[in-house]
Amino acid sequence: MATINKKYPDAAVHLGNTPWGNFTALRYLLKTDAAGKVVGGDVNAAPAVNDVINIGHLPAGFRFVDSEVVVGTGMTATLTGDLGFAYKDGVNDAAVAQDADYFGAGLALATAARLRNATSNPSLVLPKDAHLTLTVKTVANAKASEIEVVIFGIAEGVK
Repeated sequence: MATINKKYPDAAVHLGNTPWGNFTALRYLLKTDAAGKVVGGDVNAAPAVNDVINIGHLPAGFRFVDSEVVVGTGMTATLTGDLGFAYKDGVNDAAVAQDADYFGAGLALATAARLRNATSNPSLVLPKDAHLTLTVKTVANAKASEIEVVIFGIAEGVK
């Protein structure tokens, strides 16, 4: 199992309170080339089964409310994936455990679709910075694709 990191994470927003609210949408774009490799990734191989792709940064103090995955161009036929988060420091938190499928398990990523979060997970506030992760399931990717992930949340700050 390999871990693939995008070299240039998408969400560079700085969170803060404003008089008109603190609801935020963080957008991430995952593209693969014709060989199935992650564009801008730090591994020169296509993601295989159980590989984890660190798509981008999720900031500490962010309350997850909802998510949406837009598969513009699908990955290899029958490919599914789990969308979740893992702490950047690699250390789990007892109160808010990292969760590889928090936003969805077995998401069908092979055909164009708009996938809304359908889990029963309660909202939670990240106590520290995390990676948005996609774990590849069922088959390795071997084709060009484009997947957009939007995480909706509230900037509450670290408590």
